[in-house]
Amino acid sequence: MCCRSAGRALWVLLQRQPPARAAPLRPRGPAACYGTSITSAKIQVNGVHLHYQQTGEGSHAVLLLPGMLGSGQTDFGPQLKFMNKQLFTIVAWDPRGYGKSIPPSRDFPPDFFERDAKDAVDLMQALKFKKFSLLGWSDGGITALIAAAKYPNLIHKLVVWGANASVTQEDVRIYNGIRDVSKWSEKVRKPLEEMYGHNYFAKTCEAWVDGISRFAENSDGNICKQLLPDIKCPTFIIHGEKDPLVPQAHAEYIHKHIKGSRLLLMPEGKHNLHLRFAEDFNRQVEDFLR
Repeated sequence: MCCRSAGRALWVLLQRQPPARAAPLRPRGPAACYGTSITSAKIQVNGVHLHYQQTGEGSHAVLLLPGMLGSGQTDFGPQLKFMNKQLFTIVAWDPRGYGKSIPPSRDFPPDFFERDAKDAVDLMQALKFKKFSLLGWSDGGITALIAAAKYPNLIHKLVVWGANASVTQEDVRIYNGIRDVSKWSEKVRKPLEEMYGHNYFAKTCEAWVDGISRFAENSDGNICKQLLPDIKCPTFIIHGEKDPLVPQAHAEYIHKHIKGSRLLLMPEGKHNLHLRFAEDFNRQVEDFLR
């Protein structure tokens, strides 16, 4: 039985139309209340034991890709618990060096997004999913863009939010503003410190800032701009208009360069819009994936 929903948001139906803006959002309870259990396991992929969580029994497989220092446990609680488990089989992975996919320790070579994309796709194939959709948040959104472009025959649909295809000098300034984890709010910092311990958490965040900032040295700050036209699957881009970490221009660029994509702007959404407004987010995503 579904829980009561908040106001619905409008869709962008054609690529050239202006982006839709969601109705005012209220942080309320989950949109769907199915009680299938969540399992947790590890599987060896590309020489690394990757941890993942899985739930649901639907025919449509969906992979959730977390952000920097993220994991299924920290990043996707409302999606693992409340997305429609009759329609979807939901997998949330911990990229190598994150969550419970340690060892190895996390590092950030120039191709770390491509490495994550290959790991993610190979994980789903190891789990015997022939085709699947991707839901990518922040860094996980970048990984999902690359995976959709490079492995088009495997990807059914794509949803990204809080993602960017390039790094500007303004982005570098923002990244350096979160380098010192002691300045993070306790609400955000505490679960990550509990998962990693302070030293690993702090060291990895600093390494991430250095790693992603290096993209600003590329021509046009490129991460994966050249791959966007290669994405052929239906694509839904969501952006919080109050996101302090990813300027809206990044979402608009991705939308413009993925043919036929849809863009939804959430006026009250911040970077963690899928957590803060989980009911609205889950409903919008489920409607798109059907």
